[in-house]
Amino acid sequence: MLKLEDLEVYRLAMKLGEMVWTVVESWSNLAKDTIGKQLIRSADSVAANVAEGYGRYHFKENKLFSYYGRGSLLETKCWIEKAQQRKLLSEAQHKELIAVDTLHLKLNAYIKSIGTHS
Repeated sequence: MLKLEDLEVYRLAMKLGEMVWTVVESWSNLAKDTIGKQLIRSADSVAANVAEGYGRYHFKENKLFSYYGRGSLLETKCWIEKAQQRKLLSEAQHKELIAVDTLHLKLNAYIKSIGTHS
């Protein structure tokens, strides 16, 4: 049986959360308390929703929670852009974090596949 950790989309989402955490740790208290907390919560929510949906064992609920995860991914992208505009990210950090398009595409493919397997 496929385990949650076997899902590439879950592994990519977990990696995003850890990358965000590492970046935000070095910010000032004001930045951490405002954008930082929001960015961490939305990034962590992607993997958490994939996991929760996977654990529901019913494809409709799995799909629903994966949609929530996709929403959190787009929220994360918004917070990354805000952080960039407020000069909280280096160019390299921004480039690494904003590369969520691969995760977005894989999450879309995962959502599309849910319920199509017997």
